Amino acid sequence: MGWKRLAAVAMVSGLALLTVPATASAVGVKGIGHNASGLQPNATPGSEWHGSYVWQEKHVWCVQYALPAPDSNVGYKEGDALLTKAGKALAPDIAANISYLLLRYSTTKSPDEAAALAHLLHSWTSAPDGAVRLDTTDPKFLAYDAPFYAARLPKSVMDAVASMKADAEANRGPWTLSATAPKEPLIIGADSNWTVALTKANGKGVPNAPIAYKLTDAKLFDGSVEGTVTTAPDGAPAAIKIIPTGPEPSIAVTADSPADRPVVHQPIQTDNMQRMVTTGGEKKLNAAANGQAKTAPGAVKITKIDSETKKAIAGVPLRVTAKDQTSPALKQDDSPLVGTDGKPLVLQTGSDGTVAVPDLRTPQEICLVEVTAPKGYEEYFDPKAPPAACGTLAAGQTLALELVNKPNKPVVPSTIPAGADGKTPVATASFDTQLRPGLMLGVGGLVLLGAALAGFLVWRRQ
Repeated sequence: MGWKRLAAVAMVSGLALLTVPATASAVGVKGIGHNASGLQPNATPGSEWHGSYVWQEKHVWCVQYALPAPDSNVGYKEGDALLTKAGKALAPDIAANISYLLLRYSTTKSPDEAAALAHLLHSWTSAPDGAVRLDTTDPKFLAYDAPFYAARLPKSVMDAVASMKADAEANRGPWTLSATAPKEPLIIGADSNWTVALTKANGKGVPNAPIAYKLTDAKLFDGSVEGTVTTAPDGAPAAIKIIPTGPEPSIAVTADSPADRPVVHQPIQTDNMQRMVTTGGEKKLNAAANGQAKTAPGAVKITKIDSETKKAIAGVPLRVTAKDQTSPALKQDDSPLVGTDGKPLVLQTGSDGTVAVPDLRTPQEICLVEVTAPKGYEEYFDPKAPPAACGTLAAGQTLALELVNKPNKPVVPSTIPAGADGKTPVATASFDTQLRPGLMLGVGGLVLLGAALAGFLVWRRQ
């Protein structure tokens, strides 16, 4: 593509042509190119020259074939867009071809390329059209006979004509510059791939094209916020690894492109002189892309344990909420963390007594609220003020919380159970208070006998 050559061309501006003081007095000084082996009928002598002219020590290119060549003593001013010799606008593709070829080849040092460029310029701007024709002797209306000169220019020149036309068709403007932010969510502090592309009129990428960029709310790995990247040799977009440093990362890119249409310069003092062009000129293209970045997501992990044994409690339902313990917490995509019922999500602790909630927005204060008491812990559970654990999530971190349950008070039994598991019935005494007559006589005799023996024992002691 010859970007160094294009950059050099950009140094030649149309405004420089407005300087009137001449540095040479010669008229129609030939620059680089070839003479054809013959002169077109009715053409002004000298029109067989195909190449550049030197005007005030600058190489210029003429249009409006057959008029006198530029005089360095005649000032030129910048005019409007280049028209045909018949005064008509150039077709957009032809204008783009001319603009690209002037930009690409106006500083050539090759006589073949210079002659080919002159041939193409005259073929496109001075073709027969209405009053502009081949059979007139008036140079203002004489058309350029392209087949005539194609047969009389060196073969190497016509080979260059074919090559340059193909180059223009493949690479002409207008070019389009674009920048694209990643589709995936952007995380502050994490690198992401952004792309920049420079596309030709045919939809293909411009190869090896330098594109300058500047970052906002973002940086490269080395901490820089601006630089230049080059498209691939096949024209594929260039990728830039960017690290967002704020919530609104963006990239602004600039690149040079051929102008859509060349600008003609016309003589100030006379109309009887060829108009000229210097370069199609470069125009600056601009594009930008923006993104939205968030802090890295966080997670919370809660452990449910017994206050006395410190053992894990499984199967405890916990509601995930925001700080107010009523509204739902937010996920990384800012959507509410809710269940199928539309209410804050409820999770249960696993066999290890823990439950984890990933991909949560940060920073954010989050709470896990006990929904119902597990079996054996009902006594100290207040449904109006259920146990809860809260904390603030930090970017990329896991918040560890602990929620303690106090077990119910043990119940002391009034009887001691017998047997394993206390399921054997407790033995109790049974008394019969009904006395029969015979039994009563026996009992009375025993009482009297006992009294007599007691009296006898007392007498013997005495």
